[in-house]
Amino acid sequence: MTTLQGRVALVTGTSPNIGGVLASGLAAAGAKVACNDIVAGHAASRAETIIATGGEAIAVPFDVTDEVASGAAVHEVLQTWGGIDILVNNAVAFDMAGVLDMPVERFRKQVDVIVGGAFILTQLVGQSMVSRGRGGSIVNILSTAAWQGQAGNIGYCTAKSGMINFTRSVAMELAPHRIRVNALTPTATIPDDPEQARRFTEVFYGLAGAGKMDFNGLNPWERLPTPSDYVAPLVFLASDDAAMMTGTNITVDGGALAKYWPQIPGRQFPDGQLRDGQPSAHAK
Repeated sequence: MTTLQGRVALVTGTSPNIGGVLASGLAAAGAKVACNDIVAGHAASRAETIIATGGEAIAVPFDVTDEVASGAAVHEVLQTWGGIDILVNNAVAFDMAGVLDMPVERFRKQVDVIVGGAFILTQLVGQSMVSRGRGGSIVNILSTAAWQGQAGNIGYCTAKSGMINFTRSVAMELAPHRIRVNALTPTATIPDDPEQARRFTEVFYGLAGAGKMDFNGLNPWERLPTPSDYVAPLVFLASDDAAMMTGTNITVDGGALAKYWPQIPGRQFPDGQLRDGQPSAHAK
């Protein structure tokens, strides 16, 4: 059985959906988990949930694009537990807009959170791993939007795609230090929480009914993943069971990337954007 007993993990973006569940999954496998989010309440709530279920966790709320705040948080984790063995770069900014009308400032901000934040945390944690000399595992959370184009989502698709080669490049640089760097690709995700799942399902079916994005109907597995579906692959990548894996990716999407999915040609919104009040299908 895969175990992370005695390991320390830092997870960025521990929102109630994917990031938070991933943090809990690492804790259930035995890791001590530092929960980050720019929303302090999200980080604190996830740490409290882990502690309430018998795990060990702390909350480290900060903006991943702030190098000083990130450094202080990494230092806090190192002071608390003596080292960091696992880094999960999951922090994301959702700002769905198209290339024709997205202000450059918003585009830069989204890319900075996803790619810039991963760079800052990978540099800081990577330096600590090298100094400690015990290797480590870094996992970057991608998206099926990293591998396919999506109308009206230029910033997200660009940034997540950039994380593909960020993963490969860092893997090559850190391999001599026995620090493995891999990626995990989720897709449109139904929350584990029943009430959140109900709201998301209404949005998915609403888009399908309007002849736009049929995430549910076009998934070969005939259902969308929940965050819990990503836990075992993440734990595997973080563990010694994946000792010879670096610079690669595991996709958990029910076969979505194996086919043309999910945009129906000619039926997206005329301006290529989702309307206000309709959450992103990739929401974490």
